[in-house]
Amino acid sequence: MTDIRINGAPVERGDEILTPAALEFVAELQRRFGGTRDALVAARAARRSEVARTGRLDFLDTTRDIRESDWTVATAPADLTDRRVEITGPAEAKMAINALNSGARVWLADLEDASTPHWANVVSAQVTLADAVREQLTYTAPDGTEYRLREDTRLATIVMRPRGWHLPERHVVVDGRPAVAALVDFGLYFFHNARELIERGGGPYFYLPKMESHLEARLWNDVFNHAQDALGIPRGSVRATVLIETIPAAFEMDEILYELREHASGLNAGRWDYLFSVIKYFRDVGPDFVLPDRNGVGMASPFMRAYTDLLVRTCHRRGAFAMGGMSAFIPSRRDPELTQVALAKVRADKEREAHGGFDGSWVAHPDLVPVCREVFDGVLGERPNQLDRTRDDVSVTAEQLLDVASTPGEPTAEGLRGNVAVALRYLEAWLRGSGAVAIFNLMEDAATAEIARSQIWQWLRNDVKLADSGELVTAELVRRIEDEELETLREALGAEQFEAGRFGDARALFERVALSDDFVDFLTLPAYDLID
Repeated sequence: MTDIRINGAPVERGDEILTPAALEFVAELQRRFGGTRDALVAARAARRSEVARTGRLDFLDTTRDIRESDWTVATAPADLTDRRVEITGPAEAKMAINALNSGARVWLADLEDASTPHWANVVSAQVTLADAVREQLTYTAPDGTEYRLREDTRLATIVMRPRGWHLPERHVVVDGRPAVAALVDFGLYFFHNARELIERGGGPYFYLPKMESHLEARLWNDVFNHAQDALGIPRGSVRATVLIETIPAAFEMDEILYELREHASGLNAGRWDYLFSVIKYFRDVGPDFVLPDRNGVGMASPFMRAYTDLLVRTCHRRGAFAMGGMSAFIPSRRDPELTQVALAKVRADKEREAHGGFDGSWVAHPDLVPVCREVFDGVLGERPNQLDRTRDDVSVTAEQLLDVASTPGEPTAEGLRGNVAVALRYLEAWLRGSGAVAIFNLMEDAATAEIARSQIWQWLRNDVKLADSGELVTAELVRRIEDEELETLREALGAEQFEAGRFGDARALFERVALSDDFVDFLTLPAYDLID
């Protein structure tokens, strides 16, 4: 019996999830794969150091044969053949019910960027997922409103996103060391639900985040094979869609699909983390990699267009689905005019993706499902996807993927203030337990907050002058904006509510990840030390 210890406080119905057998399964994953994970995460830093020295990334010479040879991934199961609309959100009971009932084809049950890893959230998400798999999920709101799964329509297929390889789970200690969070999330979900999902005609499906190399995909494939063998489940039952949301992964799309080919379902254009990764990877290379305001970097920017075109081309050549990203605009049921603006922007975003060859796309709110579905219906018609559109016209070079300098726009005072305001508000909500937060009519999660703070770090070190004010971005200027934004919040919330929040902790955390001399790879790492 492995030495495994749970450090977290009791969670309602947690005993149904944290069973001895399930924990032993997780512990075995940790013992078999934790060391390889450690080595791969360490290798990220070495590769980034080389980029800092050369200012360049390129396609790998060592895997040229994989890119140039003919092969395809496994044929998709029936419930993943049509993915024209996918809705994302944390695995909280009310939001899960709304997502499953929404009419979307897939629900991305997000245990990563849209969820704060408080121990209570980690365990309760697994409870929610177990109930959702068995179609037993219910929720009663404080006002008595009851939420139940519909019986008159197809529920969305569940695709679970575990945390990335870089994150620990300190509440699960195996042989004296914190377990890898990704293995905890995957292991608990797979152990409790894989067989049930298969018996219901589906399977255990996953979105895999934050990968930086095909070797990290190989590790996931090894995890899948072991997990299936250990529980007597046929190999290939797992299906994984990989988020291409780091710039090094964009140079290894073929290789990532190849490593997972028995289990691969597709790739997703994780646009917000991708922007963050571009800033992070090239943060100290020079002004050619300084982006304009966060909200001004559109998907039509040359380097973003190269990334998405290459993703569609790669996926369809290999028989995998190309999934579009999430538009951050959200509707407001209290403001019809604002909603119309949001719907128009979402429609334009989805039309670009559908006409570009994507097989489906993400939304973050049930009210956006109809507009996304309408756009993809118009392109797909009765076809479930457009795998037959191979985009042979696409040929993307390393120079095009790295052509950040051609992005139109400049950093502005408004953009700097927006970054500070969003980061402070998001981090405060994250520390209290909310990982997906509506701020200024946009859906913010850890990825979008990462862009905000990393831009500030980069602007500070590249002597950026703001186009509209002429001011030089300095730490003193950022702190002054912090003062002003926090005072605005105090006035809006009232002194009592403001003091009851965690704005002091949020400010200290923000300054740690935006103003410190050293660059913190992920803000969630120091943030994790501030939560239960």
